Amino acid sequence: MNDKPTMKKTIKAALYLIPALVLIITFSIYPIVKSFFMSFYTDYDYFKDLVFARGLDNYKMIFQDPEFWKSMGNTLLFVVGVVPLSIIISLIIATLLNQKIKFRGLFRTVYFLPFVTSVVAVSIVWRWIFHSQYGVLNYFLGLIGISPVNWLTDPKWAMPSLVILAIWKGLGYNIIIFLAGLQNINQQYYLAAKIDGAGAWERFKNITVPLLSPTTFFISIVSIINSFKVFDEVYALFGGQPGPAGSAVTIVYYIYNKFYGEWDFGVASAAAYVLFLVIFIFTLIQLYFGKKKVNY
Repeated sequence: MNDKPTMKKTIKAALYLIPALVLIITFSIYPIVKSFFMSFYTDYDYFKDLVFARGLDNYKMIFQDPEFWKSMGNTLLFVVGVVPLSIIISLIIATLLNQKIKFRGLFRTVYFLPFVTSVVAVSIVWRWIFHSQYGVLNYFLGLIGISPVNWLTDPKWAMPSLVILAIWKGLGYNIIIFLAGLQNINQQYYLAAKIDGAGAWERFKNITVPLLSPTTFFISIVSIINSFKVFDEVYALFGGQPGPAGSAVTIVYYIYNKFYGEWDFGVASAAAYVLFLVIFIFTLIQLYFGKKKVNY
């Protein structure tokens, strides 16, 4: 560690880094830079890679497109529906799994399995669960006297079904992170609280939640970013379509449709950078307010 850098060591390190750098530049950095410039192409021959005109027309078009605003509204609705519920549910489950219960390791594995399972496979299962005629969910709703719900064919139920799937799919990751945070809390705090006569709810409210604030802060940022980028669940759950009558179209699906469906690469690139700006602003706001409430 204390050796002085030499030219030989520098060249050797560069040789180790070159393969990874080539991949990163080719498949990450170059597409990001190229799509940024492409968002300003207003007259472009995509086959010959010739640019005849540049401007802000692509950005003007998306801001005047009702479909763009609909997709952005659905995405915000998805974020609001998924992030808080996912954090609350995963925190409760992680707290229960952190107790000394039988088969604790098995339960942790079971809850983490959805996160590492293919979205396509998960969506196929949930399409069966949501089926209006023979779905398991409607069967249980019928047991308590609720009429069958057309989860995947009724526009007003498309987003709720997508939110339910996304919450279930993302619980495993959040639970694992919360468990790591819970195990880092010094047990002396709980022992002292018990001596003072604090009950389970008081210990959870006054010890667990405050000391988990850095973990909660991290999960909330990651969850918001991932929720804004939702696409796989929409595509797989509704069979390649953005829900009935486009009721579940999200901003990433809008970008996908413009790029691959309509071959409007400039508009798709512009929408992608608008999405980047939205995520960036939300992250900055969350960092600003979140750091004030985090207890380290």
